[in-house]
Formats: sequence, structure tokens, C-alpha cells
Amino acid sequence: MIRNHFKVALRNLRRHKMYSLINIGGLAVGMAVAIMIGLWVYDEVSYNRSYSNHDHIASFNRHVIDPSDPKKAVSWFGTPQPVAKMLTEKYGHLFKHVAIMWWETDYPLRVGDRNFFKKGEYIDKSVIDLLSLQMIRGNVESMNDPNAIIVSRSTAESIFGDKDPVGQVVRISASRDATVTGVYEDIAANAMFADIQFFGNFEGLKNSVPTLKANETNWGNNACRIIVQTVDNVSIEQASAAIADLYIKDTPEGIAEYSKKYETRVWLNPMKNWYLYSEFKDGYPATGRITFVWLFGIVGAFVLLLACINFMNLSTARSEKRAREVGVRKAIGSMRSQLVNQFLSESFLIVALAFAVALLIVSLAFPAFNQLADKKIALPFTNIYFWMSSLVFIIITAFLAGLYPAFYLSSFQPVKVLKGTFRVGKFASLPRKVLVVIQVGVSVILIIGTVVVYQQIQFARQRPVGYDRQNLIRIPIHDMEFDKNKLVMSDQLLSSGAATDVAFSSSPLTAIWDNWSGFNWRGKDPDTDPSFTVTWIDEEYGKTVQWKILKGRDFSRDHSTDVSGVIINKAAADYLGLENPVGEVISNGDAGREIIGVVEDLIIESPYEAASPVFYWLDKNLTNNNLGQMIVRLDPGKGTAESLSAVEAIHKKLVTSSTFEYSFVDEEYGNKFKAEQRIGNLASVFAVLAIFISCLGLFGLSSFIAEQKTKEIGVRKVIGASLLNIWMLLTKEFVVLVLIALLMAMPITYHYLNQWLLTFHYHTALNGWIFMIAGAAVLLITLLTVSFHGVRAATANPVKSLRSE
Repeated sequence: MIRNHFKVALRNLRRHKMYSLINIGGLAVGMAVAIMIGLWVYDEVSYNRSYSNHDHIASFNRHVIDPSDPKKAVSWFGTPQPVAKMLTEKYGHLFKHVAIMWWETDYPLRVGDRNFFKKGEYIDKSVIDLLSLQMIRGNVESMNDPNAIIVSRSTAESIFGDKDPVGQVVRISASRDATVTGVYEDIAANAMFADIQFFGNFEGLKNSVPTLKANETNWGNNACRIIVQTVDNVSIEQASAAIADLYIKDTPEGIAEYSKKYETRVWLNPMKNWYLYSEFKDGYPATGRITFVWLFGIVGAFVLLLACINFMNLSTARSEKRAREVGVRKAIGSMRSQLVNQFLSESFLIVALAFAVALLIVSLAFPAFNQLADKKIALPFTNIYFWMSSLVFIIITAFLAGLYPAFYLSSFQPVKVLKGTFRVGKFASLPRKVLVVIQVGVSVILIIGTVVVYQQIQFARQRPVGYDRQNLIRIPIHDMEFDKNKLVMSDQLLSSGAATDVAFSSSPLTAIWDNWSGFNWRGKDPDTDPSFTVTWIDEEYGKTVQWKILKGRDFSRDHSTDVSGVIINKAAADYLGLENPVGEVISNGDAGREIIGVVEDLIIESPYEAASPVFYWLDKNLTNNNLGQMIVRLDPGKGTAESLSAVEAIHKKLVTSSTFEYSFVDEEYGNKFKAEQRIGNLASVFAVLAIFISCLGLFGLSSFIAEQKTKEIGVRKVIGASLLNIWMLLTKEFVVLVLIALLMAMPITYHYLNQWLLTFHYHTALNGWIFMIAGAAVLLITLLTVSFHGVRAATANPVKSLRSE
């Protein structure tokens, strides 16, 4: 029986090639989108799952009433070094591992006479067990030596080639030697630390960096980070509750008083939250990439639903063609259940064929999709669970697509069908019209959403940043040799003509690296203790970045007292609440610094948020390593390639310990838009595909109406109806459906997009023209789609349609 069902289904597919192609093609596109989104969602939700201990790993955080605003709460993950010792000694029964970490960064490595830049992380020696690293060479004890490092497999291959890396000595930052004691398999791409190319022992780093050693017992320095692994019988929530009052009970008196005043509570942030819930509200994880997971999950479901709707529309549009078949089958004894099985078998066959085509589409599209989504996803052909899920996916889709047509077609009365008196009911087309309204509505939402995302990105891009990014490059000073020669390099860059200006700072122009609190000034609220960004600069900084002085003056070599001065940005001036801040004094447990100038806000972090209050302090002792960033403005009169070549040549001559590394400041600023740009691009692709699938649905419904009105159109033409009259007869219904869809979709779209925009401090407005253009575009696309059948029916010979009368 099943074999017969499939045989009949194949005959129908061959007999109606165009409709078969549309059915299979539409379903294939919808299923391909659903597969890609499904794999993308799985990649997102499985982030960090490659760590076997992920359910017991968490980061150490503090929940604090914001000292600058008692109505708000914040969460700090910067942690002083003594916390690690406290957790190990007093709360060791809760934790299997307590790992103190130094921030990851690119380090210059020198092996023999070759230089490399590799991203490294200094962490506790327990990292191998903590992160369940798969050791190719070495074992869990490979990090016990303070001067040990372990490298990833790809890093070992790039540095040492076929040579055994274990035992090799690596010079790091031209200041300390480390020995390779192990090689671990590359960490999965969808996991934290995946881009770390080597791990070093934090004890070794601390012993070689005096400031780290000095902060070993300093509760006031929050420059480190701590991650923990709870013991097997203790959950993260239980451990978090047990150490909640650590800062009040177990810290020195001054820290404890401060912690009590600002209601400091310790909590552990589970690893499962690090990626998907990275954005905080009131000091706790609230949202983040999980929003995109839900968004694209819903979009994928809707696109697949649109494809299923098309199948329903096209199947029911051909209803009268199958009506006689149903009548004959019922007349010779077929039961309704047998007919339902027949049509569901056809649906299953079409869906199976569509799935095969969808896999082909996905295989061809994945390289572009991965590039667009910044992923490394592959079709898991060897994974049995993928094929089991695919089978379930095919069955569900087949039922979704075929259930309504099966019950609809099997309900025809054989007497009426065979007598030729069968007509579809008055409301038979209502379900299809409702489904088309949904199709058009979803398309409208995707179109408007894509435009608004793009508009928001452009709005932020055009925001004044407070300095000139053009021809500006940043050269990080990674090692001691570079630090000793940076002034010589600055002089040679200027004398060579490759650069017009050179300056030094403690942090990049596009990042905040240092926040301080404990400041006092005239009129300060004693119940607040706000933090301010502190950036150390030299006298040439303002000239090099070309910032705008609003009040006062810039730092100058002509004023020796500027070493005790400070320049603040407009945001800081507004927060201080001083009518004329120039000449006022800001203290931080010292004699204080006099404000000598106010500059326009430099957009350092998110271009969507308000600028942070910043203090710029002058560092005249350029021979120390506090100013670790060289800011160079290339000569605009020369070619960029020529200038960069000259800069690299000077660097190579003066710094032999590391390779030349630089970045354009405007590119670093542009990277801040990557997440939104990526989401916008993906939404654009899905919007186009949704419109394409919706057009297939409209094509199906217009085919149905044209088929139902064949004889009516013939009669109208005989009595003199024009081409325009008939075209309007067949298209006016679709215009009504589109207008209904617009009326339903636009208020929903406005509400949710407005809520999304309000999450940004600096955002564009929802303009009415976006909705009008989107509505007009959808209406035009609809008319172009349905006009095919309208014009075809209007130009058909009426004799053929009336011949049977």
C-alpha cells in the first residue's frame, strides 16, 4: 500500500512539474534556513559545553550598590589577589580549584632568532584540570613549575614545526624566559579561551613583575580575576550562598566597612552565563546574546512555517484537479483514513526530496554563512544525533505541511464531485488567506527590522567621537626593549617624515583599562564614591589625537607644574557639577591635582552609550612602562603603505625582540559595530528569503483564485471586460490581504523595535518613512507576484474556458 502511495505521488509530481518545482524548491529553501539557524542556535547554546566541568565552573563577582548612584547596583569581576588565598584556606571545602588569572593579551615571543605574537593567559597551575584540557604532550602536572608554559597544538606547529616543543625555551616580552612543558589540543571554537595560544603560570608572572608581587596582600587593587570549580557535591548556587558575606566578614577593617556601607555581596557567576547572559541589570546577568538566540530561533521557525504554508496553499490550489481522483477512490471503496495516508505520503515524499535539496543548499552556503555569522560550523554528517534529529524534523515538517491538505482533500463528497456539481465552500479560502496575511506580516517585520538595525548602526557611526581617527595608528609596547627605545623611535619617526605627530598613553583610544575611585572635590556628596576612568598621557597626546579643548588649555612642556594637573572630559565636568571646573582641585588621598582644561568627550567604549567621565593625567617619566601605547599620526601627504613601511623599518632596527604590530584606530572603532552589523546582515538575508517564500505563497493563492474564476473570466471577456478590469478582479483581494497584514504587523514592529532602541543611550528615532517605504515595497512585490496569473488569465482565449458549457 505504501509503495502504491509513493508511486501515485511520483506520478503527480511528474505530471505537474511547475507546481512540484515550486513545492520542493520553496520547502527546500525554508528547510535550509531552518537547518542553518538550528545549527547556529545549537552552537550558541552549547558554548563552553566542551569543558567537562562547565556545570561547576564560575567566576568570582561582587554585587555592590553603585557608589555613584545609591539607586543602582553594579557587579564587579575585578578581584584583589588575597581573595584567592582566602577562598583556598577558609572555603577550601567548597572548591576543587581556585584559579587566579591575569588578563589575556598578545605577548611577543622569541624563540632563537625568530619573533612571534601569541595570545596568552597567565593563570593558576590547575588550569589543565580546571578546563579539562586534552594534553597531547605532558600531563596535569605540566604547569607546576612557575616558569612553565603550555601551548596549543596549532601554536606548537606554527612555532616549532616538526621539532619537539617540550623543553624548548621561549623568551616572553624580552624580559623573562619560560619553558614549554606541555602541548594541549586546540580548544573548541565555541568556548571561552578558544583563542588562547598558550597558558603561563601566574606565580611565575607575579615573581617577575614587581607590581603584581607588591599587590599579593593588597585588598585595594582589583586588577586580577578569579574563576573557581566547586567540588562535585556542591553546586555553584550553594557555594555562592556560603561566601556571600566574605567581603564583610573576612576582609581587613577598612575594606569591610566600605563593603558594609555599599552592601557588597559576593556571588559566583556560572560559566553557562558568561556568553549568553553577558549584559547585566541591577548587578546580575539579565540578557545578552540569548536575545539573538531567541530572535533567530523564532525567525527560523517562521521561515519554515512560511514554506509549509506555501505547500498548503499550492496543494489546496490544485484541489479541483484532485477532486475527481478523490471521488473515484471513494466510489470504489477507499476510506477517508486511506486518502489521508495517501496525501500524507505525498507530503512526506516532497519533504524528503526538499530536505535532500536543503542539505545541498546548506553545504554550498555554509562557507558564506560562517563568514557572515563569524562562526566555524560544519554539517555534522557523522553525528548519529544529527540524522535522528533530521528524521524527526522531516516527519514534523511533513505533518505541518501536509496535514491540512490531506484532511481538506479527503473531505470531498464523491457524489457531488462525479456529478460535476462540486464547489468549494464559501469560507474554504479563509484559512489560506489568514496564512498569507501571516506570511506578509512576517516579511514586513523582517524588512523594517533590518532597516532599523542598519539605521541605528549608521547613526552611531556618524556620532562625533571627539578626535580625528584618520591616519591614526596604535602600536602596543609589549616588551622591555621596545619600552627602553620608544623615545628614540618617536624622534626617528618624526625626523623621517613618516609621522607628523607621536604620543604615548596608558591605554588605547578605544578602550578603558583603568578605573579609580576615592576622589574628592569641592561640593562632592559624601555618601557617594564614584569611579572615574584614569588615562596617563604625555604632552603630545592632545595634539596627536586632535581633541577639542572646551575650557582651559592642554598640557604643555612650558609648564613644569602640569605634572600635578589634570585634564577632564565634558562628562566628568558635568558629573562634578562645578560651574567653572578650571582651577578646581581633585584629590585622591594626596595633595590633589588642579584641573587645567576640559576637552570634548572622546568616545572610548560603546558608541551607543553615554561617554564615561575621564581624568587625563600627565606622566613625564616616559622611561617607565606606564605609557604602554604609542599613538602615531601618519603623514597624510604620503601613501599609507609607504609610511607604514618606514615605521616598520625603524621598529625593526630598534626593537629586535618582537615583530612589528600595529592597528588603525578607525578600524578598532569600527569593530565596536561588528555584533550589530553581523545581526543586521543575517536579518537582511533572512528577510530576503522570507520575502521569496512569501512570494511563492502569493503565487499559489493567485493560481487558486485564477483557477476558480476561469469560466467567470471567460464570460466577462465575452461581454466586453477589459484587461485592466480582469487584472483588478484578481489582484484586489491581495491588496486587501496586504493592507490587513500591514495594519497588524506595523504596530507590533513599532513596539518591539522601539523597546530595542531604548536599550541604547544613544539611538536613532523610528521614522514613519521606514514603515511607509516597507509597506509600499511589500505591496509592489505582491502585485508583481500575483500579476503573473492575473495577466495570464486576462489574456487567455475565452473559447477554451467556456468550451465545456
